[in-house]
Amino acid sequence: MRIGIIGLGRMGAALAMRLQGCGHDLVVWNRTPGKAKTLVEAGAVLGESPAAVVEQSEAIISCVLDSNALEAVFGGKHGILTTDVEGKLFIEMSTVRPRTQRALAERIASKGGVYVECPVSGSTGPAREGRLIGLVGGAPDDVARARPVLDQLCRRVEHAGPVGAGASLKLAVNLPLVVYYQALGESYSLCRHLGIEPERIVDLFSDTSGGANILKARGPMVAKGMRGEDPQPVTFDVDSFRKDLRNMIAEGLELGFSLPVAERVLSVYDEASRQGWGERDGTSLAGYWPSRAADGASENGTTGG
Repeated sequence: MRIGIIGLGRMGAALAMRLQGCGHDLVVWNRTPGKAKTLVEAGAVLGESPAAVVEQSEAIISCVLDSNALEAVFGGKHGILTTDVEGKLFIEMSTVRPRTQRALAERIASKGGVYVECPVSGSTGPAREGRLIGLVGGAPDDVARARPVLDQLCRRVEHAGPVGAGASLKLAVNLPLVVYYQALGESYSLCRHLGIEPERIVDLFSDTSGGANILKARGPMVAKGMRGEDPQPVTFDVDSFRKDLRNMIAEGLELGFSLPVAERVLSVYDEASRQGWGERDGTSLAGYWPSRAADGASENGTTGG
């Protein structure tokens, strides 16, 4: 199949690599064309604009940072909606609010296109290996049409309901993770003075009720974060978690309730970003609060461990 990929950030590029490895012909576009170099060298065609990608593709996947970037891709001067989309399949994989997905779906449908949303759970490693979890929203027939592509990207495709349902699930799935990183940092601050190696702490936590799947999947990176190091490679940075938390809080308010834990965690991560942690991998957040606590202890004339 000839597939268009719009957005070649960390996740978009990983998705493109996976599909290219599955034998698909790709047409790619990114706001900064240099990010397409590796894919083009491997045979992908570089589109001049989102509209140009649509014109050359049967199915189009978009994966961008936020709702502003999404609007630029779909509604901009040379955006998707400036060209003929009739009969084309659109698979939108950005993490945005449900109302954003529903509004785009309506705009595409009004011009005869087919729209499915599929934000994913998982990082770039699983994306390159086709092991993501797809959280899908769309009409059953449309999802069935997208299935052959989604099955190559995801080990599990969860059809949650109509467009918007996938976005709701994605925000719900991400919330415990971002809260857990803060909880993990606070818990480590309680035992940091013991001088136990972070790797040993992570191993212990993963074997107790204080564990979570992320410790098994990314334990070494979490341990680096506890040390105050910047875990590499960066797969999902702190500022991206902040964006997701803002979306979670806004969605909760729209539904009629607050998310007090998420609100407090966002205030801490905002502080971390102001301190220069914004571009670090999210696993580093397990180390932000302990380092902050240690600095505070030093300033108060006590030992930080």
